[in-house]
Amino acid sequence: MTPAAAVRFGTGPGRWVLAATVLGSAIGFIDATVVNVALPTIGRDFDASVASLQWTINGYLLTLAALILLGGALGDRYGRRRVFLIGVVWFGLASLLCALAPSAGLLIAARVLQGIGGALLTPGSLAIIDASFHPEDRSRAIGAWSALGGVAAAVGPLVGGWLVDVASWRWIFLINLPVVAVVLAISARHVPESRAPVASGPVDVAGSAAAIVALGGLSYALIEGAGRGVGSAAFVVPIAGALGGLAALAAIERRAPAPILPRGIFASGQFVVANVLTFVVYGALGGVFFLLVVDLQTVLGYSPLGAGAASLPITVMMLLLSARAGHFAQRFGPRIPLTVGPLLVAAGMLLMTRIGPGASYVGSVLPAVLVFGLGLAGVVAPITATALAAAKRRHSGVASAINNAVSRTAQLLAVAVLPLAVGLSGADYADPARFSAGFQDAMLITAIVAALGALLAWRAIDDHVLEVARAHPSPATEAPHCCGVEGAPLGVPELVLEGSSPSEHGGASSHRIR
Repeated sequence: MTPAAAVRFGTGPGRWVLAATVLGSAIGFIDATVVNVALPTIGRDFDASVASLQWTINGYLLTLAALILLGGALGDRYGRRRVFLIGVVWFGLASLLCALAPSAGLLIAARVLQGIGGALLTPGSLAIIDASFHPEDRSRAIGAWSALGGVAAAVGPLVGGWLVDVASWRWIFLINLPVVAVVLAISARHVPESRAPVASGPVDVAGSAAAIVALGGLSYALIEGAGRGVGSAAFVVPIAGALGGLAALAAIERRAPAPILPRGIFASGQFVVANVLTFVVYGALGGVFFLLVVDLQTVLGYSPLGAGAASLPITVMMLLLSARAGHFAQRFGPRIPLTVGPLLVAAGMLLMTRIGPGASYVGSVLPAVLVFGLGLAGVVAPITATALAAAKRRHSGVASAINNAVSRTAQLLAVAVLPLAVGLSGADYADPARFSAGFQDAMLITAIVAALGALLAWRAIDDHVLEVARAHPSPATEAPHCCGVEGAPLGVPELVLEGSSPSEHGGASSHRIR
């Protein structure tokens, strides 16, 4: 096994490390989106309600968002390969439970467990690359990881739709198992172990637990309680739990010797604004992908494969244009792309209000997904780079992790809030007329939110924030406490700033712009 920080790009050992990390992260990327394609089929099989379908998505996002910072810290402390492999095994076992689930409730429970595995393997995949490759080769290795992960994300909905069509929705989980076996075999033999030399103090498990209580209580209140009335116990009790979780998180983070949220991380106004924009953009994305594939199947009669293929232009445009958007932001400043991008996202969602009974793909669906994808491609790389550039350099790795957690939380809340806001409940996902009306209202709401995000960017984003990052690259001696987490949850290409030295144990390099 080649020692850590000595693997060279293009060599046999380098290819093995890339293969393990790409395949490991790919199962997490794919499962974050591919399940959407199968939701109508799962609903029919289990005679499930809209709330059950919401929990099928949010059970995974809940534990992933709440524990992803902890997963990075555990890898720094106990070994990135070790925690990565634990996450892969956990994810595989949870996938098997998902495939065997005899009811919607047990499927949701298995998805919650799957999110824990995702939180362990997701930060580890990129951190392993950063720690394993020779400093001269890290940028190329991260670029290859990004591109190959993006391909996996792109083909995921197609493969998932095909499996649902020809076999069963259960195969979208079973297909993870051979991939898990390959990752374990490669990693055990070819991936070097690494740790963070500065990691010290107890791991902040209590902070992560408080985050789960806060997000879980809020999700339960919105999905289960609001429909029974804001005065009902089903709403009041979980809201109280969520507020208690937030209060506990604040208290724990103030006193913890090694908090998952470093003190002062939100002192930068640009960091706060960038994360608010991240919340808006990924909330819109979560709402669209949760509802669009169901709308295409329920209202327009698409097969699962057809629904997965219909949204493919979004991912393709992000893969083709995200790097160019990042370069534009570095050269001219991020304010223009962070204003125009959300406006295009909003325009795409307004076009989606035309997707109703009898709508054609070329006339209604394709224009909407193209404009929506163009907006996302314009905003994702600049928004992540801005968030990291705005944070203090010693916090660059944890800033990346926070940006990732914000995006997952936004998707979680969008899935919880939108059906409630537009009156979708019970078995409405199987009623074309009711679902179509709710879908169109939801797209209008998210378009307004995205437009407000564009206004915020125009008024609050500083065009000079990336210039400062390039003028003062982060030295390797200022490595972050928590390992870096990929800030582009969809697997879109991340870019590296010229002149920056990747941290010895963080993944910050993956989110700077070249």
